[in-house]
Amino acid sequence: MFSMKKRLTEAQFQAAIKGLEIGQQTIDIARGVLVEGRPQAEFVASLGLSKGAVSQAVSRVWAAAGEVLPEGFERVTAVLPEHQAFIVKRWEADAKGKRKQEPNS
Repeated sequence: MFSMKKRLTEAQFQAAIKGLEIGQQTIDIARGVLVEGRPQAEFVASLGLSKGAVSQAVSRVWAAAGEVLPEGFERVTAVLPEHQAFIVKRWEADAKGKRKQEPNS
């Protein structure tokens, strides 16, 4: 089974934890795994935590990172007629494509 390593830059990490109510240990674990690329097992062994606790710390910050919007973007929810919804979905796909082509995104 193939799995991609979850990685964040320091800037992405800082944006993700901004406003999160988490302790310093959670921040240290998540930074170690997501930014520095250290294995979760290292934190299980060094801190005496369960695999689940370490995984939860990483997952919490990773999920928050997925919610961070790029500068100049806004999340919207709307109820529209079908043809307008189709257009908005195309706009979204175009915007995602452009973001992937930009450096540092």
